[in-house]
Amino acid sequence: MELFDTLINSPALFYTLVGVCGLLVGSFLNVVIYRLPVMMQQNWRQECTEYLELPPEQQSSTEPFNLVLPLSRCPGCNTPIKPHQNIPVISYLFLKGKCANCAKPISLRYPIIEALTALMSVAVAVHFGFTPQTGFALLLTWSLIALSFIDIDHQLLPDSITLPVLWLGLLLSLFGLYSDSHDSIIGAIAGYLVLWSVFQLFKLATGKEGMGYGDFKLLALFGAWLGWQSLPVIILLSSFVGAIIGVFMVVFFRRDRNIPIPFGPYLAAAGWIALLWGQDINQHYLNMTGL
Repeated sequence: MELFDTLINSPALFYTLVGVCGLLVGSFLNVVIYRLPVMMQQNWRQECTEYLELPPEQQSSTEPFNLVLPLSRCPGCNTPIKPHQNIPVISYLFLKGKCANCAKPISLRYPIIEALTALMSVAVAVHFGFTPQTGFALLLTWSLIALSFIDIDHQLLPDSITLPVLWLGLLLSLFGLYSDSHDSIIGAIAGYLVLWSVFQLFKLATGKEGMGYGDFKLLALFGAWLGWQSLPVIILLSSFVGAIIGVFMVVFFRRDRNIPIPFGPYLAAAGWIALLWGQDINQHYLNMTGL
């Protein structure tokens, strides 16, 4: 209780602890972003092999591969990374972005994800304060970061992340933390059906698939957490940002228009903004329109 009282009376200490926690979680998210798609692909191959009654594939290694094992290693020389070399952001700066053994450059994305996770975590803590909403909003934030980068890399939004968080949103609606159950249930249904309808209409008009089913589930997730009232803001924000970035990449980076651009990161960013400032955005819009 003394610790709780201290954190309540010392916001700076609370924000600092959340930021440090965000750095540590960001380091773990780097593992999730890289390994989860590989684990899913391995499971798919195994299921296909069993379904087609093919002989089991010869595995090059019997070492377990999951979110815990094997321990992190340098992709260049395969040297295990020691604990003091795996301190979020600090180790990257201390090692000057290179492996301590072979001096191969380490991707800048690792410290960026760690720092981004910390900054977004602190923003959540500042917005909600020392309340239960902060704890659950942090879980949502971390899930969105993982989903976004996995979608960028593989155009994939894993159900193993999306669906549990969606169900958690429905559960939280029983306690009215972010939305009541009525608005939450309608939001989950409407969120899925809105993008599913757009998908079907686009497919009928062009014969192509404009987005993946993971996008439907992600918008349903936000509907479950924030209620159906948040959906227009999320859809407008994600579509606006997605269109701008898409045009920018085509014009300035000569990106092939036929190469699909993942929509998940834009949905995730818009949903996170709606989590923190959605009500303010809605109220500002209503004031501007005089409604």
